[in-house]
Amino acid sequence: MVTHVRAEERGDERGALLSFLEEQRGGIRRALLGLTEERARSRPSASRLSLGGLLKHVAETEQGWIARAKQEPPAVRRTEANWHECFELLGDETVESQLAYWEKVAAETEAFIRSVPSLDDTFPLPDDPWFPPDERVSMRWLMLHLIRETARHAGHADIIRESLDGKTAFELVAMERGTPSD
Repeated sequence: MVTHVRAEERGDERGALLSFLEEQRGGIRRALLGLTEERARSRPSASRLSLGGLLKHVAETEQGWIARAKQEPPAVRRTEANWHECFELLGDETVESQLAYWEKVAAETEAFIRSVPSLDDTFPLPDDPWFPPDERVSMRWLMLHLIRETARHAGHADIIRESLDGKTAFELVAMERGTPSD
């Protein structure tokens, strides 16, 4: 999992954007290291957020935005009535299944971004009340939005994990690498 993004190859803006997105994905994956399913579903604060729920949300969000950019419907349609379900593991959903799904989504994101003719190409925002009407955004905007969204939730994941067992991002990186954190 990336913890430092190297400088991009000259002219590889897509690679740089994809690397920064992967770095933030790594923060969320790392926050789940060593947790039981029960702990990943627990909510240690006043918030309704859990690490498993954040994982599901970011995977679903990324898939939905790439689908919109392709001008296809998202795999899951969210409305005000079911929005809360994107933040909790339901039924037979597990951390393992959501990690596998996110890995597939990440591969689709990379393939799509590498395939578009230009990061300046645009697509329409959906006709939802929380978006301005008749607005178009670029593929570059899409990538920056995904980085921002994932980074925001990676920060939430850090706080939730530390609330669960006191482990900080430094300790989790060491755990991931199999080295002592001291």
